[in-house]
Amino acid sequence: MTLPKNLLKYIAKTPDFVHTTSRVKERLTSKDRSTTKLIIELYDGFVIESVLMRYKQKGSGRASLCVSSQCGCAMGCTFCATGTMGLSGNLTTGEILEQLVWADRMGEPLDNYNNVTEACRTMIDTSRWNLAHGRVTVSTVGLISQIRRLTKELPEVSLALSLHAPNQDARTAIVPTASRYPIEGLIDALDNHMMAYLNQRRKRRNSSNNNNSITATAVEGTAEQQLQVYTVEERIKESSRRRAMIEYIMLTGETSSFECAHQLGKLCENRHLVVNLIPYNATDVKDKLQCPSDEHMLEFRDIVQSYGTFCTIRRTMGADIASACGQLIQKKEQEEKEEEEKKQQDATVDIEDVTSLEE
Repeated sequence: MTLPKNLLKYIAKTPDFVHTTSRVKERLTSKDRSTTKLIIELYDGFVIESVLMRYKQKGSGRASLCVSSQCGCAMGCTFCATGTMGLSGNLTTGEILEQLVWADRMGEPLDNYNNVTEACRTMIDTSRWNLAHGRVTVSTVGLISQIRRLTKELPEVSLALSLHAPNQDARTAIVPTASRYPIEGLIDALDNHMMAYLNQRRKRRNSSNNNNSITATAVEGTAEQQLQVYTVEERIKESSRRRAMIEYIMLTGETSSFECAHQLGKLCENRHLVVNLIPYNATDVKDKLQCPSDEHMLEFRDIVQSYGTFCTIRRTMGADIASACGQLIQKKEQEEKEEEEKKQQDATVDIEDVTSLEE
């Protein structure tokens, strides 16, 4: 968008004019320079965090920016520091986009659906940010109705599901909100999202090549019915271009058992999915959780891959500045919360103490 010259002159002559409503309070960079965490203060005084990760690859300067969609998070995952903050509020579309100006990473994006999707539209709009559709990913703990809504409105945007367990009981134990969202429904919603993307590709190919003898029509029906329409070769070809992601935290215990690895492999078998195993990053959450050994995670990965599902182990970046997955939390807010709890405890007088004083 080109601004009028008069407006540009006005902006140049106005010292109080600001381009954004937020400001960067602090920048923290990891020792290896691969990760930078931005601590950003919003106009109303709330503070959020964004993380920029740089990948050193030959001939490539690829980087990923994880942006926050909420201040805090209401999902309450037991292994995530952000979940201990609770939810202070939703970010506006502008506040989400301003993080791109300053550079995943607070909040549940689909719990702030309207503002997040409007930000996504701005990012992929050719007249504005013009980011490639597949480069914009919405990560969700799994709000099924909102996933289906996203599929109808923005099938071109990539989707990542924070699954973390392959069965309902194990998942509910570490992701409290999972009790409302059956795993089968989540996986079906992911399948539908990928089918919508494939159908959109077929429509584009059909409209751009009307003389083609093969008609690339959209496929209707359930995700399972749609999957059967595409040949194995088509699905393999499309999967190499685009897959929905399953994010899976690696915690010592039941969910990282080899039995769960087999369950996860079967769950993802013959689907457009890639599994990303995330080594647990130490936080200040009350439960003393641990990450399995590298050898254990490699064997877990191999079991999942034996079912034909591509599986990777995420490289941990920025742990020394508390910007790795699950570590984002505003210390000041946490300290204030702990101080308030301490005051409440101090204000509570044991009945036996009162009795002894009276005596």
